[in-house]
Amino acid sequence: MAEWHSTLTPHALARQLPPADGRRPAYRSLADRVSRLVADGRLPAGTRLPAERELAAELRLSRTTVAAAYEALRADGFLRSRRGAGSWTALPNGTRPPADTLHPLGADGPGTELDLGLAAPTAPPQLADAAAHALDRLPAYAAGHGTYPTGLPVLREAVARRYTERGLPTGPEQILITTGAMSALHLAHQALLTRGDRVAVEAPGYPNTLRALDRSGARLVPVPFTTDRAGQPSWDLPQWQRVLRGAAPKLASTIPDFQNPTGALIDEDRRRALLAHARAAGTAVLADETCTELGWGVDDSAMPRPLAALDRDARVITVGSAGKLLWPGLRIGWLRAQPSLVRKLAVDRALFDLGTPVLDQLIAAHLLTDHLAAVRTERHAGLRATAHAFADALPRHFPDWRFTLPPGGLALWVATPGLPATALARAGERLGVRIASGARFGIDGAFEEYLRLPLTLPATHVPHALTRIAEAAALAGTERFTTEGPEPCSL
Repeated sequence: MAEWHSTLTPHALARQLPPADGRRPAYRSLADRVSRLVADGRLPAGTRLPAERELAAELRLSRTTVAAAYEALRADGFLRSRRGAGSWTALPNGTRPPADTLHPLGADGPGTELDLGLAAPTAPPQLADAAAHALDRLPAYAAGHGTYPTGLPVLREAVARRYTERGLPTGPEQILITTGAMSALHLAHQALLTRGDRVAVEAPGYPNTLRALDRSGARLVPVPFTTDRAGQPSWDLPQWQRVLRGAAPKLASTIPDFQNPTGALIDEDRRRALLAHARAAGTAVLADETCTELGWGVDDSAMPRPLAALDRDARVITVGSAGKLLWPGLRIGWLRAQPSLVRKLAVDRALFDLGTPVLDQLIAAHLLTDHLAAVRTERHAGLRATAHAFADALPRHFPDWRFTLPPGGLALWVATPGLPATALARAGERLGVRIASGARFGIDGAFEEYLRLPLTLPATHVPHALTRIAEAAALAGTERFTTEGPEPCSL
């Protein structure tokens, strides 16, 4: 948990509270409403709550009622208090997920019959043509050393050209090709951060990024999503402003296009506002665009411009990848920044990675240059079909579960009220079904009653997937599962 604690005003807390349950005592109802906000990640752990007297006045309750609610929250593990320091939200002991986000099912369990933990596509049919084309071109490169710290010129040009087509003029000298997007993120983290620096992160967020930042010694400050007028998840700009102004993070890490796991697409006005707040706070912005080509529910003409296109001060670093659109097996990522930073990072990478495989780069360059439109069309059709198949079938299997169909991305973010998704994942593991529980996507165990469903599953497999999830849900309801030990991966 970050040392910096956001302070919530009585009015701000009252505005977030769900409706009261009139069937329960007032103190218990208030405690349950606050604990729900914490468990859902809408109220980050470490948020300082208002004083009892102030909250009682705002909610028009007696101070005794609020004091009893706070005491119930402390007993349940959702609140910690210290005399003279106030009270701040927490998550109960045992809710934090395991540290490692990637590993196989346990040796005593069955094989993985159904993998719903991965939101990653299979290779497109155009891969064979691209591989053949790359092999034809390989002899021209084989005569040399084969090490290109900034990447092959042909691939840097292809990536730069795509940025320019999307409204962000870019030259190849601004592109660094990396071995997957995580390598690009690692390089950026190393260049921008020192141990102990604060980093503002979206909540929920991509688990591998959160884990990488945590291992680097960064102190993470979560910023929850809100919902826009259409009911879609979006940036909560007042929260962002409060965090950027109060915590003064060195870096803000975001996924503005079809965020993983929520699928959120941030409009241009909010992008401008966030950049203004970051500029005022002196905070650099790292934009993860690995899902930006996956707008299966939105027309290209309605897509906002890249975050860096709205940046007046060159403080935005952008990371992209071929993995989510083309194929993760290519291990091709990239970073877009000022040429001076690209040159510095090319030197830095020599400490652990001298370059990206030439053959993979040639394949990716051909796919991006000659097959991009066809691959996008096929990807969008498949993701759209699976999304609608889930949207049609989920209410029949799980009428209490809640989700919003996103405009793009690789997953559905589903609330599972009353069913801890970690227990669901454990049960699925026993049955040979890998499930990505929501706690993977939060900090310290938030989003326990959420799961992420991958849209990379063929639409025809959705009925079987939901049947197997229902079996896991039934098992989770009858057996006791803990959060100790291994858990499914979440890519």
